[in-house]
This record gives sequence, structure tokens and C-alpha cells, in this order.
Amino acid sequence: MEEFNLQFSTAEQCLKVIADEKWQDGFECRKCGRTNYCQGKTPFSRRCTTCKTDESATAHTIFHRCRIPITDAFEIAYLVCGSPKMSSYELSRRLETRQMTCWKFKKRIMECIEHGAGLHLFDIPQKNPV
Repeated sequence: MEEFNLQFSTAEQCLKVIADEKWQDGFECRKCGRTNYCQGKTPFSRRCTTCKTDESATAHTIFHRCRIPITDAFEIAYLVCGSPKMSSYELSRRLETRQMTCWKFKKRIMECIEHGAGLHLFDIPQKNPV
């Protein structure tokens, strides 16, 4: 756990990992399909140079619209992937976060794993696409 905390202690470290994983095969704009980009408005986001659409590193991932700090979300994902039977109460106690928040994020992770995304936790089907 200490190694995990050193590796993912800041939001920047977490966002870098997400961005690297998300765009490992290159960037493609979801709006126009072009592959040229520049830096977006937020750290590790990308902006299509053609249609000017920004896409954050967390968009369309398990961390999309996550309302808890990204470092806490990473820790929940790490703990759940290592011990899927860990209760939301235990997660809540460890992270000092509301139990319902932990339950909802754990549910997202478990749905992702069930859909075959494995430990990458990316591109889960969106129930309510925006």
C-alpha cells in the first residue's frame, strides 16, 4: 500500500496514468474523428485542433464525472481490484469518505470488471450518455 500511495499521491500523477492509458494508441476526436490535438484547458486534457473540442483525461473512463478526489477514486479502484469482496463500509472507514459514495464507485468498478474491461477500468458502457 505504501508503494501505491507514493505512486499515486497527487491528482497529477493519477491524471497522467489515466491519460497515458486512455490515449496509448493515439488521440482520436470523438466529435469529428481527427487525430491532431494540442493541450486542452485542464491538465492532461487534449483539444482537437480541427473542431476545438476539449476532452479531459477522465472523460469516457471509469473516472468520468467522479465527484470524489481522483486520488481517493484511485485508491478505491486499487483496493476493490485487489479485494473485490471488500465492503463499502470498510472502504468508507479507510478513506474517511461517505459509505454511499464508496458504494457507488465500487459498483462502477464492479460493472466495469463484469463487462470485461479488466483492471484497466476504461470505456465502460455509459447508462446515461450526455
